[in-house]
Amino acid sequence: MIVMLIGAPGSGKGTQSALFCERFAFTHLSTGDIFRAEMAAQSAVGRKAAEYVNSGKLVPDEIVTEMVAGKLDDLKGGRYLLDGFPRNLAQAQSLSGILAKRGAAVELVLFLDLTQEEAMKRLTSRRICGGCGEVFNVLTRLPRAEGKCDKCGKDLVQREDDSEATARKRLMVYEDLTRPLVAYYKAEGILHEVDGGRSPDAVAASLAEIVAPQLGAR
Repeated sequence: MIVMLIGAPGSGKGTQSALFCERFAFTHLSTGDIFRAEMAAQSAVGRKAAEYVNSGKLVPDEIVTEMVAGKLDDLKGGRYLLDGFPRNLAQAQSLSGILAKRGAAVELVLFLDLTQEEAMKRLTSRRICGGCGEVFNVLTRLPRAEGKCDKCGKDLVQREDDSEATARKRLMVYEDLTRPLVAYYKAEGILHEVDGGRSPDAVAASLAEIVAPQLGAR
């Protein structure tokens, strides 16, 4: 079974992916993880991707799709959650064609809906430990000591990705490239919308209500 999780930056995809995979015994397939693994292994497709990454260019859609589809082939069967892919309509259509040839398909698309205002608030409130990488949030997960990591005691910093200017750019890219996937998968009849503005536990409960019956019917 292949399930897809989509949503704007800040919508909680990372948190929900971890909760979802633990609860339902899915394998989490992150595009970033697949990229790093393929490039580290210097596979044929990994070398292609590295040529673009090393020159500061975007990796073409066909290479990205080839990587993800190849990973699905390697795993053979089971339950998989796609996170961070597809990022645009071209990738979605390409993936659909590849899976159809193999007698497979994405069966559920879970959309974490979030307003731009809330997404901006969440993105700009994140703080990362410069030592161990632990993530905090000045709105929802404050450290015990201001500006210090609970785990290792090192300073917390705001990533460049989480500055207001960068966050706005990330949301603009999402609206232009990824948001159209909502209409695409809604037309396919497999999209389920969940209010991503609630607490992580409430969002996880809503996702479970959608997925559990689907698993029980298999």
